[in-house]
Amino acid sequence: MGKFVNSIDEFFKYCEENDVQFVDLRFTDIKGAWHHLTYRMSAVNADNLTNGFPFDGSSIEAWQPINRSDMLLKADVPTAFLDPFTADPTIILFCDVYDIYKGEMYEKCPRSIAKKALKHAEELGIADAAYFGPENEFFIFDEVHFVDSINEAGYRVDSEEGEWNSNTRFEETYNTGHRPGTKGGYFPVAPTDSMVDLRAEMMMVLEQIGLEVTLGHHEVAQGQGEIGVVFSDIIGAADNVQKYKYVVKMVAHLNGKTATFMPKPLFGDNGNGMHTHQSLWKDGKNLFYKEGNYGNLSDTALNYVGGIFKHAKAVAAFTNASTNSYKRLIPGFEAPSILTFSSQNRSASCRIPYGAGEKATRIEMRFPDSTACPYLAFAVMMMAGLDGIKSKEVPVGPMDEDLFELTLDEIREKGIPQMPHTLREALEALIADNEFLKPVFTDEFITTYQHYKFERDVWPDEGRPTAYEFKTTYMC
Repeated sequence: MGKFVNSIDEFFKYCEENDVQFVDLRFTDIKGAWHHLTYRMSAVNADNLTNGFPFDGSSIEAWQPINRSDMLLKADVPTAFLDPFTADPTIILFCDVYDIYKGEMYEKCPRSIAKKALKHAEELGIADAAYFGPENEFFIFDEVHFVDSINEAGYRVDSEEGEWNSNTRFEETYNTGHRPGTKGGYFPVAPTDSMVDLRAEMMMVLEQIGLEVTLGHHEVAQGQGEIGVVFSDIIGAADNVQKYKYVVKMVAHLNGKTATFMPKPLFGDNGNGMHTHQSLWKDGKNLFYKEGNYGNLSDTALNYVGGIFKHAKAVAAFTNASTNSYKRLIPGFEAPSILTFSSQNRSASCRIPYGAGEKATRIEMRFPDSTACPYLAFAVMMMAGLDGIKSKEVPVGPMDEDLFELTLDEIREKGIPQMPHTLREALEALIADNEFLKPVFTDEFITTYQHYKFERDVWPDEGRPTAYEFKTTYMC
């Protein structure tokens, strides 16, 4: 699968051939949410495809003030694909945001930041290509309820696969008893795996819109799944995450279900990660490959890993961007928080995939999750890795033992660094450690991002009592 159009002329020809009625302009904000504007096909011409479409940047959280709100969406024409869900033929275009006041790509546009990160690698003379392969896990629930008010807070999710339904009497059907149970979802066949047809539909739709799909399977937790998509360059991979999340959510929705990429929606079961495979290339050669080394990993690759680990607490502010992220990063649920590397060992934060030859040798960072804005997460990891290459950072490892079995004291005795334990800790690290992000990330963006995350996520979360707090302290 690949591009459907390569130029503006091909775009209009493709639209005519497919009787396109609407053009949907998509862009991403700093928290990774996709937004859109829809134009009638008759209102779209070569001029606005080249020079941009106006929109109000003040209505997007943490972007422009009201007195400097006019901005432009610049379409990336080769990203065009037909929306598989609209009633009328609609073509979607990924867009970058342009700042008319500074006459440059907008410093708070995540997609533009990722482009600048790749350009930075080229300017350093280190690499001319960066490939990323994210693995986004998700849950499918039958319904979700939540409340957040001054005197009441709570949530409830339900899934036909949930072991809590083992004694439920259903109104319109019988209870068949086929359920994977907690941590039992890897990978039983139907009827225990109830999502076979749903995942198959998702895979077919993803291929329809241009992604190269390799596999789909039930994940470890009840109600959890994953679909494998072939890697791409840093921008294409992030674009694919946006497509992937859109398709998974829409297919679930149209089948009367609800999908979430939330890292830890179920207490006591595995959570959703976004394991991210990465490699740097130059002049057509994989810089991460060195035959005969541990895992066939070059010194450049190890320095790249060392850079990510060196800045891991600040990196986490982008790769694990929610308070819920850190409920996943605890021992016992296959979500590594110990900053070391290993070949094949999934308990390490960085895994070297087995059996990779020269073209396929890569590193897999296992701590990120899908609350990250993919453009920012990939760019931040690459900037940290590039800094590690420049300063020749060496990571702790390799460690091939089961790190989940280590006690906290043993981790400290071995001198193994860890991921931060809260979003607050990650953001405070970002405030103290952000030089490695410059000049790609501006001071204005970094300040805006950390203020936004504190005000939107950290402080509201810290100020709210939880059900567990009532359970442990109400009777004191």
